[in-house]
Amino acid sequence: MRTFRIITAIATLTLATTTFTPVAASAAPEPAIRPVTTCAGLVHGFTLPGAPTHVTSAAVVAATASDPEYCDVAGYVEPAVRFELRLPTRTYAGRYLQYGCGGFCGLVNPPAFADCGLPHGGDFAVAATDDGHVGKTPAVVDDGSWGAHDQAARDDFEFRAPHVVSRASKAIIQAFYGAPPRKSYFSGCSDGGREGLLLAQRYPADFDGIDVGAPANYWGPLLGVYQTWLARADNAADGSPILTAAKLPALHEAVLAACDRLDGLADGQLDDPRACSFDPATLTCTGAETPSCLTPAQVAVVRKLYSPPTDGRGTLLYPGGQEPGSELSWAGWIIATPETGGSAFARNLADNYLRYLGYPIGAPASTVDAFAFTKAEFDRLTPVGVRYDAMSLDLSAFQRRGGKLLLWHGWADEAIPPAGTLDYYQRLTHGGPQDWARLFMVPSLYHCGGGTTLTEFDPLEQLVAWVERGSTPTVVTATGRAADGTVTRTRPVFAYPQRAVYDGTGSIDDAANFRPAPPSAPVRDIVRWAGEPLYALPGPVAR
Repeated sequence: MRTFRIITAIATLTLATTTFTPVAASAAPEPAIRPVTTCAGLVHGFTLPGAPTHVTSAAVVAATASDPEYCDVAGYVEPAVRFELRLPTRTYAGRYLQYGCGGFCGLVNPPAFADCGLPHGGDFAVAATDDGHVGKTPAVVDDGSWGAHDQAARDDFEFRAPHVVSRASKAIIQAFYGAPPRKSYFSGCSDGGREGLLLAQRYPADFDGIDVGAPANYWGPLLGVYQTWLARADNAADGSPILTAAKLPALHEAVLAACDRLDGLADGQLDDPRACSFDPATLTCTGAETPSCLTPAQVAVVRKLYSPPTDGRGTLLYPGGQEPGSELSWAGWIIATPETGGSAFARNLADNYLRYLGYPIGAPASTVDAFAFTKAEFDRLTPVGVRYDAMSLDLSAFQRRGGKLLLWHGWADEAIPPAGTLDYYQRLTHGGPQDWARLFMVPSLYHCGGGTTLTEFDPLEQLVAWVERGSTPTVVTATGRAADGTVTRTRPVFAYPQRAVYDGTGSIDDAANFRPAPPSAPVRDIVRWAGEPLYALPGPVAR
């Protein structure tokens, strides 16, 4: 769901406590691999078992200040999985990078050349796909109507598209350069993160390294239950909002006033929001309502948002809720604003999922306003939900072939609660250190990007170093950037559960002035919730 923000977005690991050092690029540029055929010569069909591929256009695009010269390939995998593949003509060094798609997808986002500190950005061939359908404009990524009667389109989106595009791209790469890629990488956030986990679980031979941000891997519970919970939390009986965006700045400042210093540093961010026990009732209005206070009804909304959805018996229907410190990110996703057309994004997603995608074709569907928060309705979503889900804990085949999995999540994510990723990671790693899987938790980061103090996180360079040079990542630098592009903060994010601690000298906005430290409390991240049986289900596989 990285595209969502573009709409107008274990137990303790035993890690070495070394001084923070950025990952260096290769010492010398790798020799470029030159094409063995013309770009235009790629326009033909490729016979791949189960995935016939057609290249419909291929043309050379001249180099610019930001991109190398490349062969721009467009095509589709039958029946309708469109993709774009960009093949550098002068700088390719044998790497393939495939991007995940966001939301309900429905469009091909032009794939960007990787900028990860390597000798040149064009050493990757890069690709992206629409996941097998075209969404309505301008909604696109929150439109699910395409899936109302088309099972093939559902199959492609649920699990097939990223795999078949990987196969198609590698066949085209081999035709163009005379050899398949030396190493293959996948990078995605939100639904793209779900796709990354899905590939590691169901298609373990497709990629050597997978970068998974804020994964929507609990797909059925996330879209059918949690987004519906968010959509309903702020609705008055007449459908009007109870909590408005105007109240969020004062709420956020109150959270910081109560909890900012709990991590030992007053820096405008909560390094681990779980330590914060803020009570929104402290903002209750004592006189006339103002933007700096909350009515009792608004206090109830905030409490509901901080809590996971439950049924009438208290059973958790999703493993997490909003974290303290995320309040400013609620505008747009949870609370409607003029920029979102008067409807919160969570409502659009949930309603489209419940109407068109969450139940078997032909079965009775539901809507946001009709959905019942019961275990029975949770179970009714499961038969289709498991086709999307990427919750399997069996990544043994990916691990055996040397695959590397790098997960990350923002602590202030408004769309996908970080508690779910922590729960999955602890179950996956069995409470011990792993040399093939790492998790990084980024303070103040919203859903896939943006935030209050830290706004960017990109671990691709560390993933490449891990795959190709055996350099297991222990730290990735997060960046805070102002609207004009000025860097306002850098901060090391150490592999979970280690945390960054100020060394007492220099600017708190400079990553060099922090060191790793063990967690301040024992790590207990497993959540007991209604979806626990889903971890044992492998999901469908298309060969």
